[in-house]
Amino acid sequence: MSAWLDAGWPAPPGVRALTTLRHGLGVSQVPFDAFNLGARCGDDPRAVLENRRQLATALQLPSAPRWLRQVHGVEVARFDASAPSLSLQSKGRVGEGCPATIQTRETPSQPPTLLHEKGGDTDEPVADASVTTTLGTVLAILTADCLPVVLAARDGSELAVAHAGWRGLADGVLEATVATMSTPPAHAQAWLGPCAGAQAYEVGQDVFDAFVSRDVRAADCFVATRPGHWKVDLYALARQRLADADIATEHIHGGGLCTISDPSRFFSHRRDQRTGRMATLVWRDSL
Repeated sequence: MSAWLDAGWPAPPGVRALTTLRHGLGVSQVPFDAFNLGARCGDDPRAVLENRRQLATALQLPSAPRWLRQVHGVEVARFDASAPSLSLQSKGRVGEGCPATIQTRETPSQPPTLLHEKGGDTDEPVADASVTTTLGTVLAILTADCLPVVLAARDGSELAVAHAGWRGLADGVLEATVATMSTPPAHAQAWLGPCAGAQAYEVGQDVFDAFVSRDVRAADCFVATRPGHWKVDLYALARQRLADADIATEHIHGGGLCTISDPSRFFSHRRDQRTGRMATLVWRDSL
């Protein structure tokens, strides 16, 4: 049984992108069984550490994944090996004239990811997306119904990954990620990983309003089910947003999977409430 799903896109040179599955590796117990990679969902931190160790070993990762402290926001962390120390600099918020960006500079070789006693990472920036141009840097986000989006320059020179739950998607996390990349959107491509699918994900008036109040075209991505409730197509919303950010539709890949409807492969917070998290990773290990 495979422990991950490779991205269904024309991979840029030297680039690997994937989303992990809930089984195939791992030691976590019910309800986090078995390959939970999330450190803040209630699982035993020792199990999460072992699962992350197995992840790195099985994929022969070139470095420890750069996990984020995700908050359903629009901040973007940039991991570039251009200075010997780590520094964070806030550069504004979406809606205030510029994308939210955390500039993170580091040495190419990172220490292994460690979890403290409450299950958190010692060096995770608060962000919901990350970008790198550094060979061997592994970008990572965690999901269990939210939409993971991988972005890359089509020549492989720059990579990004974004955690696009409905709040972040509505507030502009994908636009912020594209704007943080130095790659012109016309030279970029995207892969949309597993998320809550359009046939199973029902939302309320607040979600409908969050999108349609910003763009009336978003209404096409909702289907009414009962008063004040809709089924929502996160994939279609993401495609709209990426196209508006000038990424050509023919270079937007993926979609069609549903974490809620596929309990054998995917964790789903909407389905199970107390559950684990999949990881979506992207890295470049050769030129």
